[in-house]
Amino acid sequence: MMPDLFELGIDGTLQLARCLSASALDPTSSITFGLSGPSTSFYSCLCDELLSQDPGSFESVIADTVSHFTKSLSKCDTVLDGGGGSIEGGIDGGGMVIVSGLKELCSHKKAAACLTRVPSFLLPAEGSEKSKERVTPPVPTLPPGASAQQQRFFRMVQAMSAGRSGYLRRSGPALEKDTLLGLVLRIGLPMENPAVSSSFQNAASRTMKDVKQGIEGMRRQLRIYQDKCNELVRALVTAGADARGQVMNWIIDALLVNIGADAMRPDRSKVSNAQTLLNLAVVLLKLCEPFISDEKKSALINPGFASFAEGHGGVFITMGDNAVPRLAENPVMPSEPYKPKNSFIPQCFFFTARALHLSVVSGSSYHMGILRQVNNTAWQLRQRNENAQSDPNFNHILSMQYANEVSLLAPEMIADTLRFLNLTARFLVRIDDSQLALMPEHFVDDICDLTTFISRVEPKTMQGLDLGNIFKMVVKLLSPKYAHTVRNYNLRAKLGDVLYEVYLPPNVDGSSSVPRSVSCDPLTGGQPYLLSDASAQETLAPSLLLLYGEVEHTGYYEKMSHRAHIAALLKYLWESTEHRNAFRRITQNKESFIKFANGIMNETNSLIASVMEKLPEIRRVQVQMANPQQWAALPEEQRETITSRHEENERDVERALPLCNKTLQMLGYLNTDDDIRNLFLLEEMCSRLVNMLLHVLTKLVGSKGLELKVDNPENYNFRPKEMLRDLCAIFASFSSAHEFQVECAKSGYYNTDLMTKSVKTCRKLNLLTGESMELFESLAEKVKTASKHVGDDDALVADAPDEFLDPLMCTFMKDPVLLPTSGTVIDRSTIMQHLLNDPVDPFNRKPLTVDMIIPATELKEKMENWLEEKRSAMSTQGV
Repeated sequence: MMPDLFELGIDGTLQLARCLSASALDPTSSITFGLSGPSTSFYSCLCDELLSQDPGSFESVIADTVSHFTKSLSKCDTVLDGGGGSIEGGIDGGGMVIVSGLKELCSHKKAAACLTRVPSFLLPAEGSEKSKERVTPPVPTLPPGASAQQQRFFRMVQAMSAGRSGYLRRSGPALEKDTLLGLVLRIGLPMENPAVSSSFQNAASRTMKDVKQGIEGMRRQLRIYQDKCNELVRALVTAGADARGQVMNWIIDALLVNIGADAMRPDRSKVSNAQTLLNLAVVLLKLCEPFISDEKKSALINPGFASFAEGHGGVFITMGDNAVPRLAENPVMPSEPYKPKNSFIPQCFFFTARALHLSVVSGSSYHMGILRQVNNTAWQLRQRNENAQSDPNFNHILSMQYANEVSLLAPEMIADTLRFLNLTARFLVRIDDSQLALMPEHFVDDICDLTTFISRVEPKTMQGLDLGNIFKMVVKLLSPKYAHTVRNYNLRAKLGDVLYEVYLPPNVDGSSSVPRSVSCDPLTGGQPYLLSDASAQETLAPSLLLLYGEVEHTGYYEKMSHRAHIAALLKYLWESTEHRNAFRRITQNKESFIKFANGIMNETNSLIASVMEKLPEIRRVQVQMANPQQWAALPEEQRETITSRHEENERDVERALPLCNKTLQMLGYLNTDDDIRNLFLLEEMCSRLVNMLLHVLTKLVGSKGLELKVDNPENYNFRPKEMLRDLCAIFASFSSAHEFQVECAKSGYYNTDLMTKSVKTCRKLNLLTGESMELFESLAEKVKTASKHVGDDDALVADAPDEFLDPLMCTFMKDPVLLPTSGTVIDRSTIMQHLLNDPVDPFNRKPLTVDMIIPATELKEKMENWLEEKRSAMSTQGV
């Protein structure tokens, strides 16, 4: 076609692009509308005619038409932009209109296939020369007439761009700047865009109703755009095997070049922006919709895909720097070839899971950081008696929070995500153990992170959703059988957190806002999953006891939070008849239970020591600050030091006391069971239990108890009356046990005045009633009797030979044993207690286990003979 002869044909492909885009505004008069269906439309007939005359020209026309769409898309940054119609060769309308035009172009399957073959559809192949080329973007310049806010933003962008070295042709930035689907998916409502964040100016002084209206208005526009993106991608994947293969290749590229998007601080010269990845996840979630709720179709998800490198293209690689960790350590790779009944469903499932990890999961972690920053800034302003509403920094952070919530917390996306996570959980529960071991670890990690995140920040969106499979997965993976499969202690701790945050019924622990329907099983008449699930009844109680010890490895502050959650769950299970048999079975494994009980006492001792040390310090500073003249007289630097230390003490106490309270409660209710109580009375446990209880009692009702009377104790979760009640109830439950009475008599913390005062306080405050009060009151007299026997025993062994004395405790040994690693003889109770905390010989630090200990039978016989002679001698003397 000669341009000078047919002038109107010069911009024919641009006119075609504009006509296709116009379909979004008036579908019935568009060129893609046909009275008898799309195949009878003018556009379809045009495509068929071009194909019949010259297939090469058809390819050229489609490629040129796509280039106009690409050029216009590059001018759009958000769904709020007006589009590229004002530029030469542009298309009128914003991103939604342009993407609608692309979708209409794909209404003809041959045209859709052509679109996937244009050179800009895929990134350069990995390892190619072009993939190594570097693009250096120009430094942005300030537009004329820019507002003050725009000027600040451009200065920030210029500063950020100054140190950049550009990006590679095969990278995250290249994906969204140079490929068609990247240009489509990069458009949204990114929080850092001034057009978005400026919508929430002066956020602190606006009503929540006003803010929510702004968020909902933006979400409506974003949803319309994302729906168009979904339609475009669906048109491409249904255009034939070749087109579908190209789309999957693009998705593989997108996931590979964004491998670093899950980092705490992603390198923006290597990865795409968060909106691109979020839109990719949304599109993939929609591709999964047909099989998410269809069990027959979801059964076609073949677990072998994760190990089929040719299929996933390296997305789930197991070697090298970009390796994706598996659930089990060194799992056995499958020997059978990957032969799925359906190849598309596994692709969609596994790629969606990976996309969620790189987008929504990473975004949720980032958003929690913003929320912490908002809360911390507000707290600092309150401490300085400053007005948050007028503080520019606080308003800026709050506006970023609201701007981020527009995309990240869109209700439909959250619901789709939760449904997909429930499908993933069902898949993980049903596959066999060898296949489970090969699954990417982040599948389970992401389920935990996202369900807990949503339960905390947007629990209402969970209403009406079935998350029963997630519960089943958590119970399965927490069970002792899978402790070696899920080997990551942090991940196991998260599984426990999911039970607490999502499945502990609302109001049980006074904190959850999750709808009750989420924690209850509709198939059992609305009973909580924690009580009605058969697997939970069998394994959950021992699983949680095991987990209580395992979270020791998660970090000092983290373990306190995890253990507080576990303690609340155990209390709920203990109060149900459905789990009582499981608790009874726990006592059959004496060694495991002793480890758990030892962990409880270690934790309580540590927490009590910390709290009882810091509460008096908090009290002293409160008194000091309550005197304005005295406080003002101190140098400013000293005041700052005192305040900083005071705030640190407050935070530590706030973290420690919830677990401290729950641990005491747990000791109380567990020891109402005779079998469990008998385990606490074992030699290696009883003395530690007594000393711990008496230590706390001394702090609460002893001579320095007034030092604990801080202002506003509820702010620190400090409830001394409840703590004393729980403590005295434990004393009451053990008061009849001879072993407990003897250890009280031996303890350096025990004195008669302390016990008398405790009994009076209990009666005065009515903390204990009935039989419990009588048992507690009777303990003092029983300890007095035990003290006489202890004194007699001490007198009996006062001149015992050194070989009869424990080398660590300097006490007369009851059951001497030989440590083969050092050749030392020590009392069994002493070494057993030591090995609970440190599995080494205390005399040479060599590894030592209980089964290595050798009874010192000859020495024990010698000691018994010596004791018999002493008793006979004392009897003869009439002592």
